[in-house]
Amino acid sequence: MSTPQNVLIIGGGLAGAKTAEALRESGFEGSVMLIAGEDHLPYERPPLSKEYLAGKAEFDKALVHPAQWYEENNVTLRQGARATSIDAAGHKVTVDAGGATETLDYDKLVLATGSTVRKLPLPGADANNVHYLRTVEDSDAIRSTFGEGKKLAIIGGGWIGLEVASAARGAGTDVTVLEGGKLPLLKILGEKVAQVFADLHIANGVDLRTEVKITEIVTEDGQAVGVRLEDGDAVPADAVVIGIGVTPVVDLAETAGLDIDNGVLVDATLRTSDPDIYAVGDIANHDHPVLGHRIRVEHWATALNQPAAAVKSLLGQATEFTNLPYFFTDQFDLGCEYVGHATGSQEQVVIRGDLNTREFVAFWIDENSTILAAMNVNVWDVLDDIKPLIAEGKKIDPKKLEDPTIPFSQV
Repeated sequence: MSTPQNVLIIGGGLAGAKTAEALRESGFEGSVMLIAGEDHLPYERPPLSKEYLAGKAEFDKALVHPAQWYEENNVTLRQGARATSIDAAGHKVTVDAGGATETLDYDKLVLATGSTVRKLPLPGADANNVHYLRTVEDSDAIRSTFGEGKKLAIIGGGWIGLEVASAARGAGTDVTVLEGGKLPLLKILGEKVAQVFADLHIANGVDLRTEVKITEIVTEDGQAVGVRLEDGDAVPADAVVIGIGVTPVVDLAETAGLDIDNGVLVDATLRTSDPDIYAVGDIANHDHPVLGHRIRVEHWATALNQPAAAVKSLLGQATEFTNLPYFFTDQFDLGCEYVGHATGSQEQVVIRGDLNTREFVAFWIDENSTILAAMNVNVWDVLDDIKPLIAEGKKIDPKKLEDPTIPFSQV
C-alpha cells in the first residue's frame, strides 16, 4: 500500500484533534486538514458536565491543544466548516464554509463526527429555557440557571442528568430529577449499584422521582415553568435540562455508501467498509478483538485512544484497537471509574467493599464466572490489576473476588 500524502479529518472534537496529533507524532509529513464544525478550537466534552459546568475550571483547560499547536505542527484547522457529502470513488469531500461550497481531495479520510443529543418530542420542549448538553454554549446556558432559590428540572437519570444535578446542587439550586425507570442508571449498572447513585443524590438534596411518565413541559410566554407528569402532578421549574442520550452522526458516512448499523461499522483496525476511510470515537461501531463482539462506546477514553490505532493502520501498519471501554464520573463526593462492558441487569454483581459507605469495587460476572466489567467507587489504583482479569477472560472465584484481603492476582 502506498503511503498517503493527504489525510483529511472530519470532526473537530477530541477524536479529530487526536487523529491530527497521532499523524504528526507518527512522523507523517503530508498534508493534514481538520474540518471542525464549531468555531471553537477542538475541546474535550467531559468538563462540560463536570468541573467546567460547576465553575471550577476555565474553558481553556478543556482544549485539546492551544491554537499555536496547529500552526507549529502544520495542521490546517478549518473552524466553522461543515462537510456535506463524500464522493468515496473520487476521494473528494464537499464542504460548506460560511455558505461557500468547496471540494477537497483526500488520499485517506478519518471520520470523527461524534454524536448529537436525542431530542424529546414533547409539547413545550422547544421553550427558550429548555436545554440539552453537548456544546460549551449549552454548558454555559445551563450554568446560568443555577443558584440559590432557583428550580431546575432534569429529565433523564443517566450520567449527564446526574452530573448536571450534582453541579446544580453544588450551586444551591433546587433540583428535581425525573427518571422513567425504577432507578437511575438501572439498565447500565443493575439494581444493586444503581441504588447507590439514587441514595447519593437523595442524600444531597435532589428530589429524585422514578417510574414517572412525562406528558408535557408547561410553558408561559415561551418559557418553561414546569414539567407535567402523567398523574397530573406538575413539577415547577425555572429551567429544564433534557438528558436522554445521544445518537451517532452518520449522515455524512451514508453519503459515502459506508456500511452502517448503530454507527459506522469498522473492523478491529477501525477501517470502514471503504479501505481509505476510517472512523473513530462515538460513531465507530467497532469489531472489538478482546471483547469478541461489536461495541460502540460514547465515552472520552474511546475518542482519546482510538485515533492512534487508526493512524497506524491508515499509514500501512495494521493495528487493532484493543483498549477496554472506560469511563469515569464525579458526583458530589463520589468518584468512580468503569472498565469493560456489561449490560448491568443480566449478570451477577460481586461487591468488594462497602456499599453503604460508597467505597467499593463492583464486578459484573457472567455465567462462566468471568469478569465482564468492573467499577471502582471511591477506591483508587486498582484498574491496572483488574484490566487483565477482564481482557484474559480468566475464570474467577466470586468468593475470593469479594474478599479484600485476597490480591486480584489470586482470585
